[in-house]
Amino acid sequence: MLILAILGWVLLALGLAGTLYMVAAAIVFLRFMSRQTKPAPSTQAITLLKPLHGAEPRLLENLASFLTQDHAGSIQLLCGVQRADDPAIAAVEALRALYPNVTIDLVVDTAFHGANRKISNLINMMAKARHPVLVLSDSDIVATPDYLSRVLAALDAQDVGATTCLYFGRGDAGFWSRLGAAGLSYQFLPGAVFGVALGLARPCMGSTIAIRRETLDRIGGFARFADVLADDYAIGEAVHALGQKVAVPPMLVTHASAERNFDELWRHELRWGATVRAVVPGAYVESVIGMPFPLALLGAAFVQAHLAGLTIVMLSLVVRVLVTLTVDRRTGAPAMPLWLLPVRDCLTFAIFVASFFAASVDWRGQRLRMYNDGRVLADPEISA
Repeated sequence: MLILAILGWVLLALGLAGTLYMVAAAIVFLRFMSRQTKPAPSTQAITLLKPLHGAEPRLLENLASFLTQDHAGSIQLLCGVQRADDPAIAAVEALRALYPNVTIDLVVDTAFHGANRKISNLINMMAKARHPVLVLSDSDIVATPDYLSRVLAALDAQDVGATTCLYFGRGDAGFWSRLGAAGLSYQFLPGAVFGVALGLARPCMGSTIAIRRETLDRIGGFARFADVLADDYAIGEAVHALGQKVAVPPMLVTHASAERNFDELWRHELRWGATVRAVVPGAYVESVIGMPFPLALLGAAFVQAHLAGLTIVMLSLVVRVLVTLTVDRRTGAPAMPLWLLPVRDCLTFAIFVASFFAASVDWRGQRLRMYNDGRVLADPEISA
């Protein structure tokens, strides 16, 4: 009993520290986003790289957002799939009909170059890329009209080798997708901004990687990352190894979540958590400080609902609500009702714990065995 009581007070102390951290994160978030300026439209010729896999709920709309840009230069939208019957092809054809004056190319190539299918897709696509500036983003990302002007302005800054973007969530497939979107908006985003603004993290994310073709060639091209699960992070680290920075401008894009049930949400978030744990284990362990409510709730249970424990639980929940409202006010797109916040926070904590026991992950129906250096190998012996 004494050991449980001690553990309870330790968890409550962590919950209180996490509550103070969330207050600081909200302040940093507001200050970081207030630095926005609107640059003039760029005249650079760019290729937008869109590796596709399947038909997401609003895929056509997501893709179209990259073609309604305040951009004065040439744009090539280059899409790629690895199956001739991929339903994403229909969205590309519909996009061509809607934007007949835009260069929209599609590569259909079944070749695989490693365990990472997205990277294989990109390798297949690169032969058709026309322009010297590449802007890669996942198919579930939605851009605002000033997206390219902001991204390219950041890329043109001194000593910058690539640009990436922070993002918030939008649920497109019902309840579970909204719960997933909430994890991005209310857990990932405040922590990511805090890390970037204070120089504690140097992310590079699949939401956007804008890079010059010559820089990509210098880091070995996409082929270098064919067996890396966290390809976006690895690309960023390779850019840093050249002595260049990955810029993170004060702007947000939308991540469209599409999980249709609990199993899809669990697998997706477990893959994400296990990936981060594999590439930055120390920072991942420290990220538990951003989960004050479940920490305090668990601690209060161990100290048998002591008044001080219950007070910390309530304080952590109030602060989490305030952080959520702060993010919602900035994005203008609440991810879920506030009453679900305790459920979302407890799910985040459960996935955090489970990620330490994950030796393999599911990615688009493929089971991948993970290694501590961030590499993955397809393992047909592991059932999906």
